[in-house]
Amino acid sequence: GTVPVDAVPVLPLTRAGLDALDPAANHVIRLGHSSHLLKLRGKYWLIDPVFSERVSPVQWFGPKRFHPSPIALEALPPIEGLILSHDHYDHLDRHTIETLALTVGRYFVPTGVGARLRAMKVPAERIQEFGWWQGGEHAGVQLTAAPSQHFSGRSLTDRNSTLWASWVIQSGDQRIFFSGDTGYFPGFKQIGERFPGIDLALMENGAYNKDWPAVHMTPEETIRAFQDLQAKTLYSVHNSTFDLAFHPWKEPMERLAALAAQNNIDLATPVIGEVLTVGKPRQNQLWWAKLR
Repeated sequence: GTVPVDAVPVLPLTRAGLDALDPAANHVIRLGHSSHLLKLRGKYWLIDPVFSERVSPVQWFGPKRFHPSPIALEALPPIEGLILSHDHYDHLDRHTIETLALTVGRYFVPTGVGARLRAMKVPAERIQEFGWWQGGEHAGVQLTAAPSQHFSGRSLTDRNSTLWASWVIQSGDQRIFFSGDTGYFPGFKQIGERFPGIDLALMENGAYNKDWPAVHMTPEETIRAFQDLQAKTLYSVHNSTFDLAFHPWKEPMERLAALAAQNNIDLATPVIGEVLTVGKPRQNQLWWAKLR
């Protein structure tokens, strides 16, 4: 089915546990779907944070989360920077943004998304907007907005009024790539050429359909995109939290794991709440295998 029968495993996160993580390393922590908490050399960042129960304009209707968040929104440590890929409801969550509005140091968003944040009580001076291939630096982290192939909008009348992007995040000598939402396109090769040696690639893998090839990748295309990037480790995102397509809920991971094994690709499919330390060897778990 498209929704799990069994409970999706979640590793609870605590502030003490987060603060104990090596402050000299770069850590990526899976919150669910495409939401991630990063600890980059001691400072905390968020990517596409969604803490709401549903990804929809209203909280009484729309796709409902399969699992609780591993940490409560109110329990988050101080956030240095927040990165958004685009303005869709499953990536830009009003409740989350409004709750954090005055506590985040800096917001990094694609062109046009700043107006969305200002409407959600974020101070204008904390927002930086970027077109593709534009970048900035904050708290010792270099960020570059890179191309993706998607679309944007939060109502029937504002389609494609804001930009969408992928992101290259450089912290120290390590590079992390976040695909955002995207179809497969030649841009992955360009990104890999401009930013060689990506250590960890967070790649969209889920909510695809044969009728939406321009805007969401199948697992086979996710593998191709990863190979185009020439990155070191493939990290699967955009699955296991919301029912946004017609495929069985665990199919994206099953197909990707089989393809990664066939292609000798280092795959990360973290449990919700799992901490991945960039560059550190880990044993990947096929945690969904026995779940219905």
